Amino acid sequence: MKQCWAETPERRPTFEEVFNKFKTINKGKKTNIIDSMLRMLEQYSSNLEDLISERTEELEVEKQKTEKLLSQMLPPSVAEALKTGGTVEPEYFDQVTIYFNDIVGFTSISALSEPIEVVDLLNDLYSLFDAVLGNHDVYKVRSNFILKIHLLV
Repeated sequence: MKQCWAETPERRPTFEEVFNKFKTINKGKKTNIIDSMLRMLEQYSSNLEDLISERTEELEVEKQKTEKLLSQMLPPSVAEALKTGGTVEPEYFDQVTIYFNDIVGFTSISALSEPIEVVDLLNDLYSLFDAVLGNHDVYKVRSNFILKIHLLV
């Protein structure tokens, strides 16, 4: 089929060559070209639907794993706000503190810096946080932000 679209006519197959190719595909059975093309399109469509269904199932499994992990690590209201893309309002919980931070001007700083400078800045900043947390009985969960920065570099 791809050869039929060649820009130079000499590279395109003749009708006889196309007919012979379809005969080979149909294993010598007497069928017309349209029927053969429709059968091939139906087969391609079916395979594509199966592939889409399989990938959708894989995505759903991963989504459920992510939601389960999120609900195990965070209070329900915080987990739900993060899942829906909403903002997390400050709340008080007896046994947990969740700290979200934003570096004001980070986009501008990043644009004017080399990637390694950005990584060094973030490592220094979060090392300071770690030092403070080290003086207390706390469990720290790394943010996805740091992981994304490392992947960009």
